[in-house]
Amino acid sequence: MDPKATSLNPAERRALRARAHALKPVVLVGNDGLSEAVLKEVDRSLTAHELIKIRVAGQDRDQREAMLEAVCRATGAAAVQHIGNILVLYRPAPEAVPAAVPRRRPTVPAKDRAAPVAAPSRPASAPRRPRRPPVRAVGIATAFKARSTRRRTAKG
Repeated sequence: MDPKATSLNPAERRALRARAHALKPVVLVGNDGLSEAVLKEVDRSLTAHELIKIRVAGQDRDQREAMLEAVCRATGAAAVQHIGNILVLYRPAPEAVPAAVPRRRPTVPAKDRAAPVAAPSRPASAPRRPRRPPVRAVGIATAFKARSTRRRTAKG
């Protein structure tokens, strides 16, 4: 575990809480509590997003605190916030592995290239299409037919 990942200073914690405010929970922990599958999903989500929210259902406060500590130990994440049934975790993303450089086709020397082909232009004898007149703004009173406020009935 990275010691930097498990300890956050107050300024970092405040900034992460602000970033997490708009997030939706990505992992939901049911009544059964933590399982191996839940921990894998938390780890996968932290790898993808760095900062996640977890919603915990059916636990009291002490059990949620213990669950938060267990998840942080298992994933190497830092606890940012615990409010009600929502836990917020942060783990910096691992260093990105540089992607393989895509192969490019060999370039053709300038002397071997063909001259660019010009787009065909309109013959001088062809007539131009007439332009549409601009659309004028019309006041609301003239644009829509006034509706009666009286309700019409089947009788007339």
